[in-house]
Amino acid sequence: MMREHDLAEFELERDGVKLRLRKNTGNQWNGAVAPLPQVTFVPPVAAAVPSGNDGAAPTPVLAPASEDIDLAIVKSPIVGTFYRQSEPGAKPFADVGQVVKKGQVLCIIEAMKLMNEINADIDGEIVKVYVENGQAVHYGERLFAIKPHV
Repeated sequence: MMREHDLAEFELERDGVKLRLRKNTGNQWNGAVAPLPQVTFVPPVAAAVPSGNDGAAPTPVLAPASEDIDLAIVKSPIVGTFYRQSEPGAKPFADVGQVVKKGQVLCIIEAMKLMNEINADIDGEIVKVYVENGQAVHYGERLFAIKPHV
């Protein structure tokens, strides 16, 4: 827009927010406008189940599936990137049809360069994987459906 209209500088102020754009003319930035405040997303932690595992990743939130009340759904306790295996080409931690034990690693969610292991909270069989490898996940998003062993 600035090139189209041959503008060297553009300023907009709305609702107490001031934005100034200036073409680089070889002069140093004078810092006349204060930088905008940084906005950081902090996921709520109230719904996470206390794990008691001294500082490790929070235990995933489990909820009954709406499709079948016999299934437990493992939901993401954090925002990050979902990985099914420890490294590219490795065997997935958990796959459909696999029987898992309570405490077994199901996946990893990378958040801010930290790898957070997500563990099974119950014994059972994986019946569905909701997320593709390498996909971004949000807090509370479904990851796995587990049919509990009784």
